[in-house]
Amino acid sequence: MENVSNADKLESIKSLESTIRKLENALSQMTQKGANTTLVKKRLKAVNIGLAIIEHGWNQKPHHYTQDDLIEARNVLIGLIPSVETSYAKSKDGSPQRTLLERRLKALELVVQEINDPSTK
Repeated sequence: MENVSNADKLESIKSLESTIRKLENALSQMTQKGANTTLVKKRLKAVNIGLAIIEHGWNQKPHHYTQDDLIEARNVLIGLIPSVETSYAKSKDGSPQRTLLERRLKALELVVQEINDPSTK
């Protein structure tokens, strides 16, 4: 995996934690409304796995995920990247939203790299 600065590592971890909170809130609201939660649950699981994987790679924290879990998470996260890129392209320069999306995009890309790294297993 490429060398990642400590600042980028910290921002990526915070971004993933923020994404998890956002998905948990969405799941809660959708559950209350009786909406289909399959997609949100799948994304929440993938981001949780992603966070565990980068913490494993960067901070040597253990994880309990299988190779199948990692492959599924990678595919879900890769699927999120285009929508984040689209939102980023529509955001205004210098806006807080653009900064958030920039960090989320970087975090997703780093997670995918980390999952693809053979030493992650």
